Amino acid sequence: MLGLPDGTRACLFDLDGVLTDTASVHAAAWKQMFDEYLRTRAEREGAGSDPAFRPFDVKSDYGPYVDGKPRLAGTDSFLRSRGIELPAGGPGDAPGAETVFALATRKNDLVQEKIVTVGVDVYPGSVRYLHAVKEAGLTTAVVSSSANAEQVLRVAGLLELIDHRVDGITAKERGLPGKPAPDTFLAAAADLGVGKEEAVVFEDALAGVASGKAGGFGFVVGVDRLGHADALREHGADVVVADLAELLEDGS
Repeated sequence: MLGLPDGTRACLFDLDGVLTDTASVHAAAWKQMFDEYLRTRAEREGAGSDPAFRPFDVKSDYGPYVDGKPRLAGTDSFLRSRGIELPAGGPGDAPGAETVFALATRKNDLVQEKIVTVGVDVYPGSVRYLHAVKEAGLTTAVVSSSANAEQVLRVAGLLELIDHRVDGITAKERGLPGKPAPDTFLAAAADLGVGKEEAVVFEDALAGVASGKAGGFGFVVGVDRLGHADALREHGADVVVADLAELLEDGS
C-alpha cells in the first residue's frame, strides 16, 4: 500500500518541498537577503569591474546553489558563483557585517518572519501519506538542514505525525556535515534504532537524493516538485513521484 520495499521500518522525510511548501518561503527569503546585499555592493563599487546589480534568480540560482544545503554552505555557494568571496565570520558578527555568517543569519531571520506572517502550506498528498505510514506502524523522522524545522512542523500541524527530528540545530550540536553527505540521515536512522537498509529516504533536492544514495539506504524516493525527474534519478532516486500520494496503491 505504501509503495515501499518489504522490510521497511522507518521513513525519513526531508521537510521543505517534500512535506511542506516552505521551499517558496525559503526562496523568497534567499532572494530578499541576496538582493539587498548585491544591490548595496553594486552601488558601493560603482565603476568597478562588474558594478551592475544582478538580482538572485529563483529559477536559475535556487536549485544549484542553495536548495537542500545548510544555510552557511548555501550562502557561500551562491556568492562564489558570482565571484564573491567573503570571510566566514561567526556568531559575534554584527547584523550588517559583510560575512557569510551575518548574511546567512539575515536569511534565517527573514524565514522566521515569513513563517509567522505568511504561514506554511502543506502538501495534502504528503499528509495522506504520513497518516498511512503511521497506520502501517512505521516510524517517522524529519531530516532537514533547516534550523526552523520544529517551528515549521508546529505551524503546519504535523508534529504528532513525526516521531523524531534531525535538523540544522541537531547537525550543529553533533558536528554532522550537511547534505549531500549522508550523516544526518544516518543519524536519524540510528536514533530510531533501525538499520539503514530498513529505512527509506524521501527527498526533493538533488543534494538530498545524493545523500540518501551515498548512505546506502534501502530505498530513495525522489519527489519531483520542479520538473527535474531525470536529474533526481541520476543522483540516486530509486523511484520518482510528483506527489507522495502516488505511492499509495489506491491514490487515496
